[in-house]
Amino acid sequence: MIQPPIPPEIRDVLAGEPFDFIVKSSRAVPLKKSLYVLVFGLFWLAFMSIFVAAFFGPVFMGKEVRFELNGAPTVAGPGNLDPLLIPALIIGSFVLIGLGLTGYGIYLLRAKGAWYIGTPKRLVIYKKNETRSIDWEQFSGDIEVNGTAEKGSITLLMRTGQMVSQRSGLSRYVSDTIYIAGIQNAFQIEKILVKRIKENDPTPPGEPGI
Repeated sequence: MIQPPIPPEIRDVLAGEPFDFIVKSSRAVPLKKSLYVLVFGLFWLAFMSIFVAAFFGPVFMGKEVRFELNGAPTVAGPGNLDPLLIPALIIGSFVLIGLGLTGYGIYLLRAKGAWYIGTPKRLVIYKKNETRSIDWEQFSGDIEVNGTAEKGSITLLMRTGQMVSQRSGLSRYVSDTIYIAGIQNAFQIEKILVKRIKENDPTPPGEPGI
């Protein structure tokens, strides 16, 4: 894996500020996450295809389909499609969810990475003339590294996040995440990240972190 030349725009962003590392990621998110979203979307579509075939397959073949609607036995066929309207809307909405997940998974697989620059005070993310600067104190210190010495991915959790509702009705806090995916020397960079986050930890000594 060969590191591409550093764009001159990054030097302009730093404006003489010292840096610990400059690395170009090959992906926007780790491959594992992209594949998970794609496979889940395909599984969702495959599962919903069972209902599509059960409700609409016989009709396409010129036959009747029998089911219960609001607790009452209902018959639908080529000459009586009105009873299929509600099932079509329900099943169609779930099919759209599956298509959305599948499309998003494909997008994540193809999404290109960005430049990541670590300085003593911040992490700079540069991509297509857009720059994002994140102070080290905004990271929680929870870091995950996957891969090999030649190519790996780093996942950084932040102190910010949001509450997400679950099927049980309860909510859980989900931290915002920064991915540095498909880079060289991931384990060496992880050591630098740990050092800088600890140095800039806003939590007073002896008190628990956020």
